[in-house]
Amino acid sequence: MKLLLAAIKRVQKTVVRTRRQCRLSSRANSGLAPHRGEALISGSSWELVQRLGTQVEVRAAFITEEEEGALLRELEPGLRKKRYEFDHWDDAIHGYRETERVSWGAPCEEILQRVRSLAFPEGSPLLGPVHVLDLDKTGYIKPHIDSVKFCGSTIAGLCLLSDSIMRLVKEDCSKEWLDLLLPRRSLYILRDEARYNFTHEILKDEESVFNGQKVPRHRRISVICRNLPS
Repeated sequence: MKLLLAAIKRVQKTVVRTRRQCRLSSRANSGLAPHRGEALISGSSWELVQRLGTQVEVRAAFITEEEEGALLRELEPGLRKKRYEFDHWDDAIHGYRETERVSWGAPCEEILQRVRSLAFPEGSPLLGPVHVLDLDKTGYIKPHIDSVKFCGSTIAGLCLLSDSIMRLVKEDCSKEWLDLLLPRRSLYILRDEARYNFTHEILKDEESVFNGQKVPRHRRISVICRNLPS
């Protein structure tokens, strides 16, 4: 992945999108107390939130607790054989272990098919292996943009085991940013401008704050699907 470090200059006033505006389903049973109209996306300006409205999506409770368990039963045996690494070939990830998976049991394949049907245009060629990234509680993902050589216009990821904050910052203007609250068992989707022109990162536990509320970051596994470059 191409590392694009960005100095993040936060402005005092943020805007938020409500669950209704984000077209979200019911809130996952996570560490945060849900409430009516809760916002899962905040940004540096309402104009930016509106502009990226069709390109950034968070679907809370996309999978059930039972479906999360099915995914973990498939993933944990292989992940346990690996050690957490604290440097990465392009310095984009700290405190992680990862794998790629091509074949899945029927229950997990059904989950992934739901992801693909929702996130990608019909007929879009998909990257064959599914990327599985396991972040230690102390781990984090630094600001980066996925390589355009290997990944197309859309990235879709399931979030397992922990709530987390994903931050997007415009590559050539750090004053433009979005924070995404990713509840446990949610699905996030990044498309087009949000995928190509904004870095994305997963914040450290000590930095994991959304609209002034601490969001504890525990061990987190993401199951990531991508399409191929056009």
